[in-house]
Amino acid sequence: MTAATNTMSILVRQAPPQTVDSSHASAAPCAADETAHRLAALVARGDDAAFQQLYDLYQGRLLRLALVLTRGDELLAADAVQAVFITAARKLRGAESESHLWHWLARVARQHIAKAWRQRGKDSTLIGMEDLPEIADEKAVNSALEENLDAALQMMATDERQLIESFYFEQLSHKEIADRLNVTPKAVSSRLERAREKLRTWVIKTLTRET
Repeated sequence: MTAATNTMSILVRQAPPQTVDSSHASAAPCAADETAHRLAALVARGDDAAFQQLYDLYQGRLLRLALVLTRGDELLAADAVQAVFITAARKLRGAESESHLWHWLARVARQHIAKAWRQRGKDSTLIGMEDLPEIADEKAVNSALEENLDAALQMMATDERQLIESFYFEQLSHKEIADRLNVTPKAVSSRLERAREKLRTWVIKTLTRET
């Protein structure tokens, strides 16, 4: 099984909370837990369709997390996400709940990034990747890291944020974005690179404040 390498939805956002009838309050978590349990079991048996569904459900969220864990290193973040799904295909054996599955995937990402940073001689302890906490604590850690990316995006100028969203979230090519903005693809490439660099800078700043 191989995960698609061109899906880079780092800006996938969770839908805003909605008001629901109290009688249905537990239905969604229960359904999510059942889906996670089923997917993990099927992936363990080598089911390609289940693996693709797992990838579709978690790739974007993992990349958001990895981008913050790598302090804006886009290539390392993408590599970490690929490593997560390769590991899942080989070693995922089950999940008791959606939370259990997510934190298993996040743990693999954090371990891969910590290993990569050790190999590069960089400090992997800034955001607590050496001594990984238990699942209950990981939930808070992972949520805080995702919030850091949101905060970094909000610090960017509107046009730069929209450019990143067009490329990563909408998955538009440089030419498609150029046509939308009435500029050349080369201009889009230059603007996107500047926007990426600013995003990396803001991610590091938000992490520095938190740590």
